[in-house]
Formats: sequence, C-alpha cells, structure tokens
Amino acid sequence: MPSGLPGQINRVQHALVDTAILDGTNYPTSYGVPVAIDATSKGLRKIMAGDTVANVIGFYPRPYPTNNSTDGLGTSTPATAGPASVLRRGYIFVKLNAGTAAKNGKVYCRTVANGGNTIIGGIEAAADSTNTFEITNAKFTGAADANGAVEIEFNL
Repeated sequence: MPSGLPGQINRVQHALVDTAILDGTNYPTSYGVPVAIDATSKGLRKIMAGDTVANVIGFYPRPYPTNNSTDGLGTSTPATAGPASVLRRGYIFVKLNAGTAAKNGKVYCRTVANGGNTIIGGIEAAADSTNTFEITNAKFTGAADANGAVEIEFNL
C-alpha cells in the first residue's frame, strides 16, 4: 500500500495553496512536480532545461479529492488548460526518480534527462553535476515507499 500519491497534499492544516492559469504550451504533465511561471505567457508551466531554483514557485498538487481509488499511481492526466492549484508552502507527496531519500535530506530537481526515470522536472535525492539543482527550500521528511512516493516539506 503506498504512503501517498504524487501530488497529494498531506498535513493540510499547514498548506498554502494558490491558483494560477496553466501555460498553453508547457503545462505540467504530472502531479507532484515543481512548477514555474512562464516569462512570456505568465502561465503556470513545468520545469524545463535551463531552469534554476529561482524559477520554482511551488509544486503541482492533485485536485481535490486526492484519494481516488480508481486513480492509479502515476496514471492521472492533469488538465492542459485553465486554472490550476499551486502548493506554495506545505507537505506534498512526490515521485522519487533517483537516489535514496532520508529525513531532512536535500531535494534536487533534474534539468537534463539522461534516460531511465531521470526526467526533466523530476525529483531526485542526489545531485548530478550540472544536470540538477537543489530546491533549497524543500527537504524530504523520510524515506520513499516501495512505489517511490515520498513526502517533502516545501516552504517559500
């Protein structure tokens, strides 16, 4: 049984969630990933090659209700247009793509894909030279479960 689903907000009493309009081209394609505001469209977009921690404005949470038993791990299709939520502060489950998460461990975001589970915008627990950046205002709250779901704490 998974501890949570990527994009699921946990400890809701600590969450600060804002709203933004999705970018029409580079919208997030999965939940629980860091997001940015596009400089041109001013829309919410996924993290892309060349981004840094300065671009991260929050994480892309699942819409309520989160615990939908028909929604398998990683099989949801997020919206591609319209308003979307942004977790600006709080606890959220993410998919760990590489490394071993540990309590108070550093959270890294990938900017260059290199095969396997390492995808641009993916969350990792270890630095990879210039292919990742540390999300300095985030940390893991413990280890990942068997499905790779792990909770992080994020604070602007």
